Amino acid sequence: MDAKLRAWWSHRQGLDGSLMGRSAREVLNLTGWSRSVGGASPYLTLFARAGLRRDAVDAELSSLNIHELPSARGCTYVVPAEDFALSLKVGQCFASKTEVATAHKLGVTDAEIGKLKEAVVKALNAGPLEPDALKGKVGDAARNLGPEGVKKGLTTTLPLVLGLLQSEGAIRRLPVNGRIDQQRYKYAIWKPNPLAKWTLDAEESFTELARKYFRWIGAATVAEFQWFSGLGVKAAKLATDPLKLTPMHGEFLGSPEDCAALEKFRTPKKPHYVLTGILDNITHLRRGTASLIAAEDATGDFAPREGSVMELSSHIILDRGRIVGRWDFDTETGTIAWSSFVKKDRALEEAVARMEAYIREDLGDARTFSLDSPKSRAPRIAALRKAATG
Repeated sequence: MDAKLRAWWSHRQGLDGSLMGRSAREVLNLTGWSRSVGGASPYLTLFARAGLRRDAVDAELSSLNIHELPSARGCTYVVPAEDFALSLKVGQCFASKTEVATAHKLGVTDAEIGKLKEAVVKALNAGPLEPDALKGKVGDAARNLGPEGVKKGLTTTLPLVLGLLQSEGAIRRLPVNGRIDQQRYKYAIWKPNPLAKWTLDAEESFTELARKYFRWIGAATVAEFQWFSGLGVKAAKLATDPLKLTPMHGEFLGSPEDCAALEKFRTPKKPHYVLTGILDNITHLRRGTASLIAAEDATGDFAPREGSVMELSSHIILDRGRIVGRWDFDTETGTIAWSSFVKKDRALEEAVARMEAYIREDLGDARTFSLDSPKSRAPRIAALRKAATG
């Protein structure tokens, strides 16, 4: 893959230092919604691009400049305020569909779901509540679905209804301790509902999502947008057709303005090292890493696999869009275990030290997702340390 295109992706994603000092809301607006799965990725994303410390990010979360919402594909993302309505709208097509179908099979009726919705809203009108307290308030309106429900991953009707109300913008989920990388929540009424003034229908909303998507990444395929949006082939084409995308580098497409900008873009001559998370948008938006790997690095764990999506096991180190190494945080030592494919120099070591200090001082850990733990990470850390000394 062309080094210029890798550097272009890095530039469009703000991983070249061009967004230093910007707010979390600005960064997410410019580079895309940040996937959140109970891990540190949103914090790593914002520190890598703008040097934002955790307290600054948490303050924007508290003030509703940013918020974690059910969004693309029904998955949770941290989203800037200007996109709250859009993210909810494009997520509604997927929100709790599987759970609703499962509930129906377990004998739950739409009338029962509606009654529980009313009970939840009534309970939350008095103030935010955690799930256990909320369950006590709604009483018999929520019911246990028994052993069969447990088998199907739906123990009670309450989580189902909480998910539906979130997707409708009626309630919002708040982290109990104000942190994105933890998974204890309380629920609150959302007034005004961000969808109240949204006028675009589903098809128009997905076209707006496509417009933002191609602006965030600068060059992608319709198939990559299709994955991100969760749409089918035909629907993805309908969403992107109004954008008049043009070929800009082999199979990739972009807006006419971005095609012209890429033509003028010059790859920086000096290395610019940056550490970021496993779900960073430079890889996540297109769901792959193969295009960020230089031919000379494509061996072992990073050898492109024909017909499959490259998945990452560790966080990444980038230089002008090229993956040049991997890293994980070792909680036992409070240090980053890392290895690189390029010769270590002072700039690379300083980049590692900056991220290391940030995690140690602000986060305490850098989980890839909610189930990641120091114990499960131990083999990866051992492998990284071995590779670094091998």
